[in-house]
Amino acid sequence: MRSLIRSASSRLLRARARAMATPSAARFSPSSNLARPPPPRLPLPRFLPPTPPQALLRARPLRTSAAVAAAAAAVEVGGVKIAREDVVKEEDPTNNVPDTIYSKIGLQLHRRDNHPLGILKNTIYNYFDKNFSGNFNKFDDLCPLVSIKQNFDDVLVPADHVSRSYNDTYYVDAQTVLRCHTSAHQAELLRDGHTHFLVTGDVYRRDSIDSTHYPCFHQMEGFRVFSPDEWSDSGMDGTAYAAADLKKTLEGLAKHLFGAVEMRWVDTYFPFTNPSFELEIYFQDDWLEVLGCGVTEQEILKNNGRTDNVAWAFGLGLERLAMVLFDIPDIRLFWSNDKRFTSQFSEGKLGVKFKPFSKFPPCYKDMSFWINEEFTENNLCEVVRGIAGDLVEEVKLIDNFTNKKGMTSHCYRIAYRSMERSLTDEEINDMQWNVREEVQNKLKVELR
Repeated sequence: MRSLIRSASSRLLRARARAMATPSAARFSPSSNLARPPPPRLPLPRFLPPTPPQALLRARPLRTSAAVAAAAAAVEVGGVKIAREDVVKEEDPTNNVPDTIYSKIGLQLHRRDNHPLGILKNTIYNYFDKNFSGNFNKFDDLCPLVSIKQNFDDVLVPADHVSRSYNDTYYVDAQTVLRCHTSAHQAELLRDGHTHFLVTGDVYRRDSIDSTHYPCFHQMEGFRVFSPDEWSDSGMDGTAYAAADLKKTLEGLAKHLFGAVEMRWVDTYFPFTNPSFELEIYFQDDWLEVLGCGVTEQEILKNNGRTDNVAWAFGLGLERLAMVLFDIPDIRLFWSNDKRFTSQFSEGKLGVKFKPFSKFPPCYKDMSFWINEEFTENNLCEVVRGIAGDLVEEVKLIDNFTNKKGMTSHCYRIAYRSMERSLTDEEINDMQWNVREEVQNKLKVELR
């Protein structure tokens, strides 16, 4: 499921590319929260309270004019009308969704045939249609508001797992979230009788700010169920049969997307599959992770009426693949309506290389403050995004120290840059002033 193609030889890049985005390879990315082995069953740590810490809730970003305009009308996704008040509940102490996030709901970049994400999605669809004679049902318009049961419990995410925290996930209320991964629909589709399906959609995670992370990104999950008669004559047990079919299917998909490349499989851990794997390819002189996958845990199948079956599942992040295939350097560009960006891509043309249309310089502003026990970097990034929107390129910790009194200071460097125009000194200074004010007021830190 927090996302983009990462170098297998680079530990730093592995650590930065979460699930995003994410996407890690959808929910299967080893760098995503969900890919880490669950911690020991100890009492919930202080950063994973049963209710959100008040300092975190006070960190709701300012409503920008763009966000206010986007929130003016309800949107419809999968036949469900979603109004601002359904998602942004300022009086609900369990809600941490800002207007900047609500404004992304319903845009569905993956359903635009001339958009890089739509082109990639359709290319993957074509592969499965060609090789499986249309057996895979496709879902790309499912509502992103899901229950915590759908998002976590149904895919066996431990109750004390970090991905459930208010620091990582957008909570609409105590029982509802904006989906963190497309796997949130897996159980429902199984109960509805589907055995072969692809689910594509926008997913949401509170995250850091840099060229590969964005709080809304897009994922695709694939799922296939096998009945006993499919493996009974193979000489293998169900798990081995499903694993072999999974690897054959995904090696074919990688070849379909990247051409004749060298591939390798890496064993890994996910809470919802066993065994679990990552597929890496040798591309542009380095090993790159393409996706994560595995044989579905039997508990998931049994819970959804598939007692005698086995299944495989895979997940991939569309942005992480599209950034490599189209040479797109910054994840913010996917959201651009600038014709200099959108006109470069056409339906059915995978891998057209993006031609940069501007090289406006970044402007750096530093900010130092004494943190408190409730401070998190994700909360800081939410405040900065709420003020600067897509004009903020990166928020990076460049220095920290603890004095003799035990007080800890952080210094962050904020990079402002538009992908479409030059920013003026006046607007940058205004944004930075507002950021400083809101960080102090909402996060209750002491500026230095």
